Amino acid sequence: MSSSEADNSTMARQLPPNLVSHFAQALKSYQLSNATFRVLCSLTPSSLSSSPTSPTPQQPKAPPRRLLVLDSSFNPPTLAHQQMALSALPEYSSNDKLRVLLLLAINNADKAPKPAAFPQRLAMMYIFAQDLLASTVASAKKEDGARSSNSDCEGVDIAVTTEPYFHAKSGAVASSDFYQGPEPVEQVYLTGFDTLIRIFDPKYYPDNSMARVLDPFFAHAQLRVSMRTDAEWGDSAAQLAYLEGLRRGELERVGGKTAWVNKIRMVERRRDGEEIVSSTRVRSAVLRRDWDALKKLVSEDVTNWIRQEGLYANSGV
Repeated sequence: MSSSEADNSTMARQLPPNLVSHFAQALKSYQLSNATFRVLCSLTPSSLSSSPTSPTPQQPKAPPRRLLVLDSSFNPPTLAHQQMALSALPEYSSNDKLRVLLLLAINNADKAPKPAAFPQRLAMMYIFAQDLLASTVASAKKEDGARSSNSDCEGVDIAVTTEPYFHAKSGAVASSDFYQGPEPVEQVYLTGFDTLIRIFDPKYYPDNSMARVLDPFFAHAQLRVSMRTDAEWGDSAAQLAYLEGLRRGELERVGGKTAWVNKIRMVERRRDGEEIVSSTRVRSAVLRRDWDALKKLVSEDVTNWIRQEGLYANSGV
């Protein structure tokens, strides 16, 4: 039995058959197009209890007011990714249902990506989307009663883009027909502190072009930044001080606009003593075959998939 077509009966939830092959074909079709953004499939809370079918995109019945965008390499999707999304949903839902967009950049798709190929990452994103929806439904049942099927999240879309930079990705999403409505959908990018540093690094904006490039982005988008407290980036106080420095003129000094700081929300990523989660730690745990450690870094279903597919089992790939 080949790994890609392995029996999914060991998974906590059923998966569509031939998931990796499906995404490989969808990715090939996308690469042959001139599109800079495409939603490959969508999941809704109701899909958790229905028989799995071939993944397809499901355009929202009504355009969402807000779109939570989790843009990552998903190599693999971790519990840190899950926490970023789950903690954001109650903050932005109010009386409006939200959609979550899981966005994978494949601008180097003509090269073999390592350690996990893009179709495998998309398969894990599908599992991650199931985990995310299951968590929101479980939370709703806990709050509203055992029979409730409400969720702050009306759907999770899995998409790819060839755009390498945030502002270009945001523009591609905004111009897509998938989320079109009478008003532009507000995009909330769920990101880490290290990404915030890169967004405002002037080396990415030749000829003092930061304001020209980022003004359209901040016109319809905002950043929810999870602080990354470690030896490289400092503690939460240091990261909050960086944001305050931007507010006090540092952003203007490098070619940006101080008003953008009002579109940035900083949040705690983890409490002292909590497990440090990263894709690097995941791959290290797999190499050591430390499955107990792995389950503290990724969900049970992603753990099962990694083991079933033999991902990250070799060093240097």
